[in-house]
Amino acid sequence: MHSLWLPGAELCPDGWGGAQRPRLLLQPFLSLSVGPAGRREEGALHFEPLCPGSLFPAPAHPVWTQPPFPRPNPAVLIFLPGLSSVLALRAGDHSRVAMNGLKEKVLTLDTMNPCVRRVEYAVRGPIVLRALELEQELRQGVKKPFTEVVRANIGDAQAMGQKPITFLRQVLALCVHPDLLNSPDFPEDARRRAERILQACGGHSLGAYSVSSGIQLIREDAARYIERRDGGIPADPNNIFLSTGASDAIVTVLKLLVAGEGPTRTGVLIPIPQYPLYSAALAELDAVQVDYYLDEERAWALDVAELRRALCQARGHCCPRALCIINPGNPTGQVQARECIEAVIRFAFEERLFLMADEVYQDNVYAEGSRFHSFKKVLVEMGPPYSTQQELASFHSVSKGYMGECGFRGGYVEVVNMDPAVQQQMQKLMSVRLCPPVPGQALLHMVVSPPTPSDPSFAQFQAERQAVLAELAAKAKLTEQVFNQAPGIRCNPVQGAMYAFPRVQLPPRAVQRAQELGLAPDMFFCMRLLEETGICVVPGSGFGQREGTYHFRMTILPPMEKLRPLLEKLSQFHAKFTREYS
Repeated sequence: MHSLWLPGAELCPDGWGGAQRPRLLLQPFLSLSVGPAGRREEGALHFEPLCPGSLFPAPAHPVWTQPPFPRPNPAVLIFLPGLSSVLALRAGDHSRVAMNGLKEKVLTLDTMNPCVRRVEYAVRGPIVLRALELEQELRQGVKKPFTEVVRANIGDAQAMGQKPITFLRQVLALCVHPDLLNSPDFPEDARRRAERILQACGGHSLGAYSVSSGIQLIREDAARYIERRDGGIPADPNNIFLSTGASDAIVTVLKLLVAGEGPTRTGVLIPIPQYPLYSAALAELDAVQVDYYLDEERAWALDVAELRRALCQARGHCCPRALCIINPGNPTGQVQARECIEAVIRFAFEERLFLMADEVYQDNVYAEGSRFHSFKKVLVEMGPPYSTQQELASFHSVSKGYMGECGFRGGYVEVVNMDPAVQQQMQKLMSVRLCPPVPGQALLHMVVSPPTPSDPSFAQFQAERQAVLAELAAKAKLTEQVFNQAPGIRCNPVQGAMYAFPRVQLPPRAVQRAQELGLAPDMFFCMRLLEETGICVVPGSGFGQREGTYHFRMTILPPMEKLRPLLEKLSQFHAKFTREYS
């Protein structure tokens, strides 16, 4: 009997039947996975060749073991029927070379950037991968207790059936194919707008690079938009940088902020629950994530006392330099009152924190009495020393609002009171990426400079815009109502944005079963929900939550005719799940 060290094995999560299955990737030879009942008995280890002509073919029948399954970096002995070999596998051990003479790879899990390994992004994590598998199985005719997968995990409006705004697409079509400029099928103002954009492009083509900070004409239009939004407060186009969605601009600003080592390493305060972009970016940059908790009992309110607690606690092990605010909130849907924003600005000024205001949902405000106030407007109206000294970066995007143009990746950041020398460094950093997508810039131009009342397209544009926002407001109210009628589910008002973040009660036995499977309890709940109903939502553990509480995030974007049945089915599943584990 021979033994062989096979480097390169790793544990990968892969959902099945309400759980994740540990999988060892024995590249290039075998895939070792724990299969579910129905494909393999729970606890079975199943081998599959990864490629034709593998050195070790799959055995004729599975090799049985019992839980618990191996955790990261175990030593696993695998006995293959019909082979006089024993493979001794140690996940993550790359110190040995395989006896078959293969050279060890230069880039392995041990040698790759450890910061990248720490990155997690729940919105597109294991549960979404399982949803994709289920969709494929449905297409192949595999019988399921549902006929379609409803991906309520992400704020992708058009994927959920929202129709594009006509004027935006007309102008974009003209820009992409200028031969249409003479077509009578397009309104005169759309043709004028397309010609204006093309005149500002290199070679009069959307296919040319722009300058790294974005087309100057569009930056000027963005400045005028901000002035209108903020009641006439001036905006300087030289302080506005166009970006690949808001996300790219957020990461760029974080790169400028992160410095130091050990106790001087940059700390960044982020809300919990948070949008996972922030935790992922901070992990990649090796910065320190400093959590401050929103108050669920007060509709996810932001409390300055909680900011102070988080800051004081963090100063013992890092150097907090920035404070991130998401308003309206994602995933929590709250809209901050002006008084709260003023208090946050005072706090940031007193504690010398750079403010980052994520305002991509500024058009999405639904609750009576709620109103969007930009941090820029409040900052300026507070007067000196805040208006002249407090550093601020605010972000906007074409992906949300009434537009829902996620795929075009258009956005901007406006910086206020930034050191001019640092602003030059920001320009340099953006130049490395060449430029944001020019079609996304063109789309942003139409968002910040929509049709005016004298334009032929104005009436249709306004009607479509208002219809989208009115339907979102109705969906927000319906979501809150249905969830709050279900025992064991509590949902705060969805004041804005595109998501509900309800709290669910999970029985102790369900929590225990999740722990046995190595899963967060709300991940266990959400995976079971997906497998039994086809509804894909994201567990609250992916956004952060207080210890001992469980949530999930779901978008309110599905069409109304699908949203009500989805909410009712989800509530019914929770009741069934609770009975099963009570």
